Amino acid sequence: MTPRAIYGGEPARGWIPWGALAPILGIAFVVAPAIIISLGLERVGLVDKEWEPQGAAGFAAFLLLPFATMAALVFGWIRFVEKRPLSSIGLGAGNGVATFLRGHVVGCATILVVVLAVWLASAYHAESYAPALRSPAALLEIAVLLLCFGVQASAEEILFRGWLLSAIARKFNVPLGVVLSSLVFCLLHYSPRQPWFVTVNLVLFALFACAWALRTQNIWGVMGWHAGWNWLLATGFQLPVTGLNIGAPALLIEFIPTGPDYLTGGPQGPEGSLFCGAFFLVAIAWLLRRQPA
Repeated sequence: MTPRAIYGGEPARGWIPWGALAPILGIAFVVAPAIIISLGLERVGLVDKEWEPQGAAGFAAFLLLPFATMAALVFGWIRFVEKRPLSSIGLGAGNGVATFLRGHVVGCATILVVVLAVWLASAYHAESYAPALRSPAALLEIAVLLLCFGVQASAEEILFRGWLLSAIARKFNVPLGVVLSSLVFCLLHYSPRQPWFVTVNLVLFALFACAWALRTQNIWGVMGWHAGWNWLLATGFQLPVTGLNIGAPALLIEFIPTGPDYLTGGPQGPEGSLFCGAFFLVAIAWLLRRQPA
């Protein structure tokens, strides 16, 4: 395997970091704004002492401020240090907005399929249907979260599948870029208390996102997918997304977990479910069979 520009062949006019340094920089781009901003949010009561968001305003701030800052750091690095165009990290001009929106619809559809599969396996009990429709305040919160999750998910894809994957591939090769960018993603989402099947699903999530980006030669679609997946999971079913629960009434169906953790995902939510892992395995296989030459 040889070094390759994944998204665009235009050479950088600045300095692209050594391949071994890129994962460390990636961690710094996430950790630095997260710590600084979370300390500020804690002082004003928007997150608790464990930096868990408090209420609707806390959840919105938790999604917007650290992730927008992270994306700004990545863009600044690309613009002023590496001096390469955004097309080289998968954000080329063209029909990016339309591709993002299509990905968003697919993300909503796929998490709906996963949740319904858990329900059909009798691991969820339907408590009520569309309770959010009876609360204008809840609908406003859900609408605001549509934007917030768009920022959060896009920032993660810009960093991990956009900049980090492409930087390592330019220095080493694409497979190593996939492995290292996925390891960094999983490390930053890892909790020592999480069950092993949650960790496996994290790895599959990262590999799926890499496969999508490589298949399409851009990150617009996977950005939209990630945003749609997170938003509908957080707002549609009153279930946790990555272990966090927004506390708002469900937009679609309020589900109560009744089955074993390996089916429901336990405290992690459906992303820790066996059905979620099965989806990622099938999706990765489908994308790899259709990789461009």
